[in-house]
Amino acid sequence: MSIFTWRRHGDGRTIAPGAVVAPDERLAWPRTIGIGMQHVVAMFGSTFLVPLLTGLPPATTLFFSAIGTVAFLLITKNRLPSYLGSSFAFIAPIGAAAGSHGMSSALGGVVVTGALLALVGLVVHLAGTRWIDVVMPPVVTGTIVALIGFNLAPAAWGTCDQEVVDGEIVQICESGVRAAPITAIVTILAIILVTVLFRGILGRLSILAGVIIGYVVATARGEVDFTDVGQAAWVGLPQFTTPTFTPAVLGLFVPVVLVLVAENVGHVKSVAAMTGQNFDGVTGRALFADGVATVLAGSGGGSGTTTYAENIGVMGATRVYSTAAYWVAAATALALSLSPKFGQLIATIPAGVLGGAATVLYGMVGVLGARIWVQNKVSFADPINLMTAAIALIVGIANYTWSAGAMTFEGIALGTVAAIGVYHLMHGIARLRGTAGREPADTVDAPTP
Repeated sequence: MSIFTWRRHGDGRTIAPGAVVAPDERLAWPRTIGIGMQHVVAMFGSTFLVPLLTGLPPATTLFFSAIGTVAFLLITKNRLPSYLGSSFAFIAPIGAAAGSHGMSSALGGVVVTGALLALVGLVVHLAGTRWIDVVMPPVVTGTIVALIGFNLAPAAWGTCDQEVVDGEIVQICESGVRAAPITAIVTILAIILVTVLFRGILGRLSILAGVIIGYVVATARGEVDFTDVGQAAWVGLPQFTTPTFTPAVLGLFVPVVLVLVAENVGHVKSVAAMTGQNFDGVTGRALFADGVATVLAGSGGGSGTTTYAENIGVMGATRVYSTAAYWVAAATALALSLSPKFGQLIATIPAGVLGGAATVLYGMVGVLGARIWVQNKVSFADPINLMTAAIALIVGIANYTWSAGAMTFEGIALGTVAAIGVYHLMHGIARLRGTAGREPADTVDAPTP
């Protein structure tokens, strides 16, 4: 049986109450195409925000997200619905690596990250996922996700340089909220209001809606330059960049593998819970597929990929989990990526809009780490959990830096090592001493300062 064969769900038009369209089913093709295009809209805002914040070409990133989605569907044999968009975990390492060694070196880091993730996928396929839970229990996973989001906070605020203009020293801000605070505030308010005013799919697309509203305001304020849009061709290949491999930047990227593992495993579990099917057997394939997609992206100038929560929201709202819709989404994204004019239009999104959206998104990434703690009932009355999160978060937020020869390790890398190291060190000693899981007597009823 071909993997491109889907069973028709019912009459192809309606879904009975409590029912879902399974991954191997589809609705009528007009409805399937509409839902597939809706998936493109869902991933659009976040997928484009990563290249805009890191300096990568938006059209190239969209091109490789489409190619990566196709690879994911093929490798998982159409069993797991997912769109692979830009991962926010790459923003900090790409920015740091590009600033110190150039974008081609940053892309080399993306390729290495993808290769390591693919290797993890092979191990999971052969040995199962139990070892992931042992190495990265919820307190560690939540901490790593949180410190990545909070480490990015300075990028949302933006940086300024002093320049001499007409004999006077002035600050020139080209990125973040500082570049255009009014536009940034409008963008943030738009995201907030759309989230609470609308239900269903529109409420879930609040980031995209906020960016569009902020863009309109920025255009009215004269902050958008359309010169390059007018000069760009309607059809053409995106800009490709060849990666180079610089050992000094690899330490920035290795921790991202752990985040991608957590995101992919979480995606598999989410789809399983929503469809009532067991996808444990495809977890290794999903990790391997995302690794392959990330290698492909880094090899040509795109950002690393991950399974997208935004598209989980679309599936939850429509109750359609058909992988056929994702083939449509990939084809739509590919077609858009082959229009240089469209890519240049995306590149005109100004700093104020990006800074506003980044403020929300980076904060959400940080709080998602706390959500992992809550969902898994992590107790911070246990000093092992408390120390693990406390130390790693400060290392990540303050962006501690350590150089070892040609290698430089910054906050995300060092925070990740701290989270894993502190947890397993304390847990191992506590087990030997027989004190694991105990709460110190002098802290159980301590008053809140």
